[in-house]
Amino acid sequence: GEPIRFCVTHPYHPLRGQPFGLAAQNKEFGEDRVFYRDTDGRMRYLPRGWTSLAAPDPFVIAAAGRAYFRLEDLIRVAELIKDLRA
Repeated sequence: GEPIRFCVTHPYHPLRGQPFGLAAQNKEFGEDRVFYRDTDGRMRYLPRGWTSLAAPDPFVIAAAGRAYFRLEDLIRVAELIKDLRA
């Protein structure tokens, strides 16, 4: 059959929006990764979360544009600021 295709969805990645054929998927160093071949035929990989193969983020769906930050992230930022001021 047809190879599985995916796009890079990470907003700041230089390959954003470009489609690739999936060569393999694997968990490496505790992270799900997708493997593909670049234009030179070399095997490359990306975190699955940076691609269209990732499951939608439940927070993003629930927030529906009304909230930009998760509570856990705000708490962590506040802790970092506190540590920097100390």
